[in-house]
Amino acid sequence: MDAPLLNLELPGIPHLRSGKVRELFDLGSALLLVATDRISAFDCVMPNGIPGKGRILTALSHFWFDHTASWLPNHRLARAGDPLPANLRPFAHLLEGRSMIVQKAEPLPIECVIRGYLAGSGWKEYVQTGMICGIRLPKGLREGEELETPIFTPATKATTGHDENISFEAAQSLVDPVIADSARDLSLRLYGTARAYARTRGLIIADTKFEFGLVEGKLTLIDEALTPDSSRFWPADQWEPGRPTPSFDKQYLRDYLEHCGWDKLPPAPQLPLEVIGQTANRYQEALNRLTGAGSSSN
Repeated sequence: MDAPLLNLELPGIPHLRSGKVRELFDLGSALLLVATDRISAFDCVMPNGIPGKGRILTALSHFWFDHTASWLPNHRLARAGDPLPANLRPFAHLLEGRSMIVQKAEPLPIECVIRGYLAGSGWKEYVQTGMICGIRLPKGLREGEELETPIFTPATKATTGHDENISFEAAQSLVDPVIADSARDLSLRLYGTARAYARTRGLIIADTKFEFGLVEGKLTLIDEALTPDSSRFWPADQWEPGRPTPSFDKQYLRDYLEHCGWDKLPPAPQLPLEVIGQTANRYQEALNRLTGAGSSSN
């Protein structure tokens, strides 16, 4: 297995910024988005990477962009397998499978979170208040319970520290209400489409988050889509409300960090090889199940 790619420099290509996982470069009329193998949890980037993770995120984003391009605009300019521009070819060994050339967009200042099941921070908020982001839910729901209908629970996008769940009304105060309505409706449709497809592959998409931006005034899906970094994937045959469900995402890492004695403040601890390997396996399993990669079965 290749060593994880944690940091990236492309001499001669202007670097715009580093995210928790991605590096963003300026190509003039477009942007180069590169998914490294970094992984974050509890708003901290781990000192170890997950080998191959960036390629898995990129492959899944390409898959979902292809799957929904007929009705949902996305920011992708080059498809998987398209040749690199001449100025990027010297870096092909670094960029192969983990980069995407995309349109420049004005990102909305909210994350569009869709929850179809009661898990994660939504479950914690429900236990405390009976609500999620101001939405009152029925009493007596169990952890992992399927919601009667998926709900839109936006969050602020924090550059540092924790994202904060907010009500839809608060989102409308941050974004033009018409655009907020459209982002909500597109998010719910996208989740519904992906969720139905995933069930045919034996997976439950419990929740996910999308990012949208404006490209020439048009609402456009940006960043990544329906990856193990942005979604909670459960094997359908092992799901049962009221008890933890195994997952093909970063939950295994979160569970380890909850019990390793770390106070969730920087710096994050070094990860054992077993945790790195198990996390890598779960990400790969999500890709295999959803796309059939590495498998001859349908």
